[in-house]
Amino acid sequence: MSTTPRRARWLVPVLLVAVWLGVGGVLGPFAGRLGEVATNDQAAFLPRSAESTEVVAAQRAFRQNETLPAIVVWTAGIGAGAGGTGIEDRLDAAGRALASLADDRGVSGDVSPALLSEDGEAVEGVVPLRPDLGDELAPTLDRIRAAAERVPGTTVRLAGPAATQADLSDAFAGIDGLLLAVALATVLVILLLVYRSVLLPLVIILGAVFALGLACAVVYALADHDVVRVDGQVQGILSILVIGAATDYALLLTARYREELAARTDRFAAIAAALRKSWGAVVASAATVALGLLALLLSDLTNNRALGPVGAIGIGCAVLSTLTFLPAVLVLLGKAAYWPARMTAGGAGHGVWRRVAALVDRAPRRVWAVTLAVLLAGAAFAPTLASKGVPLDETFVNDAPSVAAQETLGRHFPGGSGNPTVVVANADRLTQVLGAARDTEGVASAAGATASGRPGGEPLVVDGRVRVDVTLDSAADGDAALRTVARLRTSLHAVPGADALVGGYTAQRYDTLRTAERDRTLIVPVVLAIIFLILTALLRSLLMPALLVATVALNFLATLGVSSLVFRHVFGFSGTDPSVPLYGFVFLVALGVDYNIFLMSRVREESLRHGVREGVLRGLVTTGGVITSAGVVLAATFAALGVIPLAFLAQIAFIVAFGVLLDTLVVRSLLVPALVRDIGAPAWWPGRLGRGGDKAGDEAGDKASGKAGDVAADEPSVRTGT
Repeated sequence: MSTTPRRARWLVPVLLVAVWLGVGGVLGPFAGRLGEVATNDQAAFLPRSAESTEVVAAQRAFRQNETLPAIVVWTAGIGAGAGGTGIEDRLDAAGRALASLADDRGVSGDVSPALLSEDGEAVEGVVPLRPDLGDELAPTLDRIRAAAERVPGTTVRLAGPAATQADLSDAFAGIDGLLLAVALATVLVILLLVYRSVLLPLVIILGAVFALGLACAVVYALADHDVVRVDGQVQGILSILVIGAATDYALLLTARYREELAARTDRFAAIAAALRKSWGAVVASAATVALGLLALLLSDLTNNRALGPVGAIGIGCAVLSTLTFLPAVLVLLGKAAYWPARMTAGGAGHGVWRRVAALVDRAPRRVWAVTLAVLLAGAAFAPTLASKGVPLDETFVNDAPSVAAQETLGRHFPGGSGNPTVVVANADRLTQVLGAARDTEGVASAAGATASGRPGGEPLVVDGRVRVDVTLDSAADGDAALRTVARLRTSLHAVPGADALVGGYTAQRYDTLRTAERDRTLIVPVVLAIIFLILTALLRSLLMPALLVATVALNFLATLGVSSLVFRHVFGFSGTDPSVPLYGFVFLVALGVDYNIFLMSRVREESLRHGVREGVLRGLVTTGGVITSAGVVLAATFAALGVIPLAFLAQIAFIVAFGVLLDTLVVRSLLVPALVRDIGAPAWWPGRLGRGGDKAGDEAGDKASGKAGDVAADEPSVRTGT
């Protein structure tokens, strides 16, 4: 053979590596720039069709700009009562401090007067800020605090939505570097332990970083043109998803390449065979996750819809890197990629998986019965997971200044003080609306907006509508406030001709909860249907996909049950954000099917040659180590979300990490193989295997063991692994 064709076949991998190095060099920095186009303004993520969202639009008629309230709370020394020495002086000083903020560039609207609490121990004032301050929010709050601290003899705290948003921004500060560093370091350590080689873990990490850089560049461009929205949560999940998925797909390909490279001397033939035998499983696995995420576009919650396309873009980039950059580097390195590990077709963990396969083969019914009982026991606690949102004091894992300020405010003023529920109604029914609102249980006070901005003035009427501010007895972020809003809507909707709409912070939380419940009802079956169709196309069966979908759904329910117990009794959470179960479902079910795809595509391949019984054993032995490694890597990367001090991400991190390990170690390793081993060929109905096309293979497998269904741990057919 001439040297020209030999040289030419090196050209493709060299060019692919060069292209990806260019991608990494040019687009890599975008992994740290998503924060430039991200927003943590929670008002931007309201349900599209909710009543509270209509109120936001209606409020614009009463004031040019929507505001973000910052509540200043002054507390006096211990024992200073309503008539205590200096109280009036402090109240006057607080009023002057608030008035001095009227011309601040961050303020939008009239600053409230200073109000003394009934117990005489505190003073409050509300400073309405522009909601689009972005990076200027923190400096604006600093100026407010500096002005407030001019009141002598008091301690100043800042509460309200503006302070909470500032704390959220602080929680996400540095998310790009910190989260990426923790995730990559974790993955690198695991890969070094698994492969015991120097180059391969670095190659896999490099491919994941290139994929992340490409994904972030695409998302950055789309967010910059307002095609997608990105907040800190979406930003963090994207990084973890791309790194975890790219590493998982790389583990599958590198394991198959090692098998092929050990069986033949030509590295090009080995990589071609590895790609031919693994690309289908990789693409099918990626499709389940990407399409599952895109199903979030059906959500009415803007942040859910934002995660859908952003996550799908990340998965697409992970697959592209795995099927182009990684094969190119592997073929250039050859066996050196695995140095100094010994190059064998098997693996260090095959002994463990031969024993697991022998157990499954020896007593399949007992194995699936026991594992099924364990999963059902965990699933029994799933209904106890409360997903009604979390109060402010549980939003942050660590102490946050806004939480302490809100607690102080609640001790001295009505719980909803400074953060009223907003009602918009027809002006000719103002008296009836005020009466109905004040008569509603849980309402402390209700007052209409006035043209002068002062209490008792002429009502402000715009296009025949008026605005009423309703102060609740309970904290605006608590369950009691949610119940009050529900009662308030019932009362006001019953006022004839009022056409009343109830909005504000608490109503937005209420609508978000209701919308999340609707989203779960709609999106869960859509995701299951998508996964079923993909599995049907890949496995050419109907019963097997139904079996796999049922097992991953059961794994999800068991994970929710365990999470409910851990959240309540270990972490002290009273509940979860409404979106947590849906996010957990999409990630766990889609990613759980990944591992079943890796396993069952290999089982089908082996079953076509050796029969279902032998195919199950061979598939379990040959994929056991790589799938377990992939599960550990994915669990560890999602656990890295715990470095961000927010309950939402901590809960997602636990649910996905625990669920992936449960799926990898129990469902995929024991339950699914035992069920398929027990059912036999009918499990593949109506495909070729389900029609008995493997009968000869099964008989041959039974002969090899000397006794059907009783394979010893050292049986030759299992020991070979290939």
